[in-house]
Amino acid sequence: MKTKLIVLLAASVLALSACTKSESDQAANDAAATADQAAAQADQAATAATDSAVAATDSAAAAADSAAASVTDAANTAENAVQGAAATSADAVADAAQATADKAAEAADKAEAAAKK
Repeated sequence: MKTKLIVLLAASVLALSACTKSESDQAANDAAATADQAAAQADQAATAATDSAVAATDSAAAAADSAAASVTDAANTAENAVQGAAATSADAVADAAQATADKAAEAADKAEAAAKK
């Protein structure tokens, strides 16, 4: 009976050892799976952050290009306005000069007619 008890006790210890080892292996496997998932999520977060930074850079570059184009357009519009104003001013001066020449010619004609009398 004593031998049976010892064998039964030894079998119980081995059974408990096997259960504990199996549970430990399962816990380690679960921890490894959780770590893999965390690493995958961290990788996705890094990719999202990189994509966001690239999008922000592209947006800033597009805004800068748009601003430069607007400044160029404004400068061209101003230049065209100045050229138009200069042309209008030159036309006005030419018209005034022509009017003055016409009056001078009239005065000369009147003076010549008066001299002939």
